[in-house]
Amino acid sequence: MRTLLPGILAMAAIVVASNILVQYPLGAFLTWGALTYPFAFLVNEIVNRFDGPAAARKVVLVGFLTGIICSFIGTRIEGEFGPLVTLRVALGSGIAFLAAQLLDITIFNRFRQGLWWRAPLISPVISSTLDTAIFFTIAFSAAFTFLEPVVDVSWATQPTPLLGLGPDAPFWVSLAVGDWLVKLLLAGVALLPFRLALARWAAKVA
Repeated sequence: MRTLLPGILAMAAIVVASNILVQYPLGAFLTWGALTYPFAFLVNEIVNRFDGPAAARKVVLVGFLTGIICSFIGTRIEGEFGPLVTLRVALGSGIAFLAAQLLDITIFNRFRQGLWWRAPLISPVISSTLDTAIFFTIAFSAAFTFLEPVVDVSWATQPTPLLGLGPDAPFWVSLAVGDWLVKLLLAGVALLPFRLALARWAAKVA
């Protein structure tokens, strides 16, 4: 477990930072947390590459438990419109994180023997798509109002132009699409630190 400490600390730090930064808007459709959360996939993949899928699952579990703690604390903090974290947001966040990170491990393993960039590019693109779909649907879709009927999410279901430009869609869809596009962009950016980690590892074992 000691060899996993850097990965565990990195995953926990990203989850905590993202839970804090999600409270701060970045434009009309994003929060600052959108810029930190995708790097959880990078941590997962680096651990998977050097320590294997079993080790990666342990790091993911730590991230999941950290997220639960953050959500619990958030439900106890009152904001302008009620608790900072609602039950729907907490459920969506936890389910999305666990499902997407475990899928990331599976897809990464499928492509790990190919070209160096295939696994760390394909796996986060697919798994972050699942992450976005699960979280925003559970947290804000009208279809899941039954989970927490006392919480008003009418602001999220109001029809608005998609990303301010496209056809009308519930506002939460614009939030989801914006978040997803950032994840795709950062999946490409994360190839650089992944490659640097590979180079550093090769230098150590040479």
